[in-house]
Amino acid sequence: MSNTDFLGLDGKPGNFTARLRIRPRYIDADKCTACGMCTQYCPRHLVDEYNEGLALTRPIHIDYPQAVPASYFIDPEACLHLKHGTCKICVPVCQTRAIDFDQQPEEVELKVGAAVMAPGFGRIPDTALEQYNYGAHPDVVTSLEFERMLCASGPFEGELRRFSDRRHPRNLAFIQCVGSRDLGCDNGYCSSVCCMYAIKEAMVAKEHEPELEITIYYMDMRTQGKGFDAARARAEAMGIKFVRARVADVMPWEDRLKLTYATMDGGHYFEAYDMVVLSVGLDSPADAAGLADRAGFELNHYDFCRTSTFAPLQTSKEGVLVAGAFQGPKDIPESVTQSSAAAGLVSALAKKDRGKGYVVKDYPEEQQLADDEEIRIGVFVCHCGVNIAGVVDVPNVDQYVEGMEGVVYHAQSLYSCSQDAQEVLKQKIKEHNLNRVVMAACSPRTHEPLFQETLKDAGLNRCLFEMVNIRDQCSWVHANEPKAATDKSKDLVRMGIAKARHIKPLPEQTVPVIDKAMVIGGGVAGMTAALSLAEQGFATALVEKEGQLGGHLKDARYTMHGEPVEKTLKDLVARVKKNKNIEVLTDTELVQLNGYVGNFSSQLKSRKGKGGETTVDHGIVVVATGGREHRPEKVLGSPVDYSAKVITQNELEQRLSGKAKNRAPNSVVMVQCAGSRGDDLAYCSKNCCNNAVKNALKIKEINPESQVVVLYRDLRTYGYAEDAYRQAREKGVLFVPYSMETKPGLTTGGKTPKVSFYDPILRDDVELKPDLLVLSTGIVPEDTQELSRLLRVPINEDKFYLEAHVKLRPVELPVAGVYVCGLAHSPQPVEEIVVQAQAAAAKAAIPLVKGYVSVEPTVSTVDQSLCIGCGLCESLCPYQAIRMFKDDNNKRKAETVTASCKGCGICAAHCPVFAISMGGFTDEQITAQIEAFGA
Repeated sequence: MSNTDFLGLDGKPGNFTARLRIRPRYIDADKCTACGMCTQYCPRHLVDEYNEGLALTRPIHIDYPQAVPASYFIDPEACLHLKHGTCKICVPVCQTRAIDFDQQPEEVELKVGAAVMAPGFGRIPDTALEQYNYGAHPDVVTSLEFERMLCASGPFEGELRRFSDRRHPRNLAFIQCVGSRDLGCDNGYCSSVCCMYAIKEAMVAKEHEPELEITIYYMDMRTQGKGFDAARARAEAMGIKFVRARVADVMPWEDRLKLTYATMDGGHYFEAYDMVVLSVGLDSPADAAGLADRAGFELNHYDFCRTSTFAPLQTSKEGVLVAGAFQGPKDIPESVTQSSAAAGLVSALAKKDRGKGYVVKDYPEEQQLADDEEIRIGVFVCHCGVNIAGVVDVPNVDQYVEGMEGVVYHAQSLYSCSQDAQEVLKQKIKEHNLNRVVMAACSPRTHEPLFQETLKDAGLNRCLFEMVNIRDQCSWVHANEPKAATDKSKDLVRMGIAKARHIKPLPEQTVPVIDKAMVIGGGVAGMTAALSLAEQGFATALVEKEGQLGGHLKDARYTMHGEPVEKTLKDLVARVKKNKNIEVLTDTELVQLNGYVGNFSSQLKSRKGKGGETTVDHGIVVVATGGREHRPEKVLGSPVDYSAKVITQNELEQRLSGKAKNRAPNSVVMVQCAGSRGDDLAYCSKNCCNNAVKNALKIKEINPESQVVVLYRDLRTYGYAEDAYRQAREKGVLFVPYSMETKPGLTTGGKTPKVSFYDPILRDDVELKPDLLVLSTGIVPEDTQELSRLLRVPINEDKFYLEAHVKLRPVELPVAGVYVCGLAHSPQPVEEIVVQAQAAAAKAAIPLVKGYVSVEPTVSTVDQSLCIGCGLCESLCPYQAIRMFKDDNNKRKAETVTASCKGCGICAAHCPVFAISMGGFTDEQITAQIEAFGA
């Protein structure tokens, strides 16, 4: 329900009444065709004096090209008629009579079992921007505005130009932590996302303008997410410069901008730039306090929703959940994960009403195609904003298909995946009687299902579709060669059309689902996932290879906020063991997995040497195998001898939670990134900085006189952990940065460890002999290589499981019915582990709730008349999707287990008599593509 205000929430969990007000749009969405005539004739312009195109340009507008619904609405605060009773020129202009100024607000009540608060984030205070001359100089823009400028639908159609004189900038600067880590605007937290989006925008700008010089000024580069450090390395390889400094101000200087900044060594410098981009943080929503009051939950001291470490989505009011940036600043993958988790929690709360009030989508009867029916192909070429059209000459590619055999219609689209574009696609299929569709756009991995769904809505079999990836394979990889990218796009489209002439409708099948889950791993992730599934009503087998539940959380003693871990873990284990829907199998490991989504069969083996093997049949698998502490043999090039005086952060935490008098010694040195970020492991383990600050504060609590020195590369206390970092500094903990060029030297073999390092403040080398040397080591995944082979799922270069899509499917693995969460996915703190486990359970519950799954039609088929029964295909299939049987003549033949087949094509490629073909990739289709390429 868009354009709707939340007025209040009455009642109790399971029986809430939500009061809503639907604001008038003044345009009937059902009648509006989004033709744009009304906005063209509207006499009022709302144009920013400098930044034209970044503000709303008319009172009548669509929020953005891919908005849902894709219809115009009228801003009552800007409309001359609604404000002053004049004008109404738009009414006679609208040919569909969609404009209705008589619409009034409507208040409605909804009966709901639970509520999810997801209002997003707000704009940071203007005072945080004005100190950098934002608003006074047109070439100082925010990161959100800069991203808009890079967009093909932006003010300069994807070109990077200055607002002041419309020329291309020669150099630009990003300033980090604007409105974040800033007590001056009451935003002491880190917004978590700014460093990474600055790197992304800088890389995109560099692709637009290869000669552009870009500098990012930062305090700490917090690229702590999965694969984020690798992105920074790619940015540096592109020539993007990173400067550790604090920018004091931005002032006009001739026709440019002058930055004044200070570096860590106390130096003061000046630099001139053509443009400055302010990497703004995420503030709490403007009406957060009002929302909390109306719904009855509490906020934290930054006006975000208050939650706890082990219940990160539960507000202070039972039955009211939170998801997304309102819970705390976060990026898209984490927001998507939280939304899935919240849905799963709601499903558990409302399970008694499951099956009520839902609507089954109806499709028109599928059009039957005769073998001799005329081939009528429609070709659609997408601009995809600047992603494609910024490099590829899309109009040229569109015109290129004119007159090709079978092509009866072709067109361009700004965003083919938008709602209005889907409606146009359905309309054109019917209008031109199309029976094949070729879409030249982005990746089929993410968007093919959307377009296939549109074909079903238009009455076509969804397999009568061919997608040509001119984004990944043309515009992205040939960003600096627009002509070559255009020529290649033409080649790929020509090949796609050639294949489309031979594609046939393929039948869809559904298979029943065993309504039982199996969770592998009994740590906090596995137990949380098992509990979530059980509370939704599904039987769950929880498999743990060790003798007891708990995983790595058994080594923790307290959280950053002082919450006791041991009691929480004990309660969690008790809840799991008490739940009648959960079967706990400790000292047990998976030895074999057969089957497919909905119908898996697992062989489990007892590790005690007795009990033998058991078989569990289940519909889905959740992988939560966890991780363990990494203990590198060398740190920063120095060999390490672990001892009572040389320990890890985990060992320090256990020591500090004891009762020994000397547990917090008088001098402690902590070394961050010990064996991480290229020192041994390639990645950041995300927890180490938080653990160091947490333990440093604990030392100061026990022994206020203790000297604690933390040597770090980038202190990554993102989110609210920034408060603890600031508190540690206030209590006298010394934080000294180092780089890999001036990395500390460690001597750990003697009676007392030695640490030598360069102090940029003192501008001198320092040597310390602390009572205790603590290494902040990383996290490595547990046994992923062997299990990935059994599950037939991929792992990345760091041996963590590789999700199906980082943003769209963050807890799903590429094999249908297999999900991942916790440290098996990537290093992360416990609150994120809990959310990810709840999200995996929510996703896993979908096929269990439905009771069936649809099988992909692009599978192999065996021509029994050609098969010689050699069995080669059966031996090669990695999914056990081929089986041998004897036909009526007692001859061995192969057949495909359709539900198990993943369409990889190994069987078809190796069949010695060409008896196997792949749906959607037949020999005829592939040959047609090859011949078209050579044409």
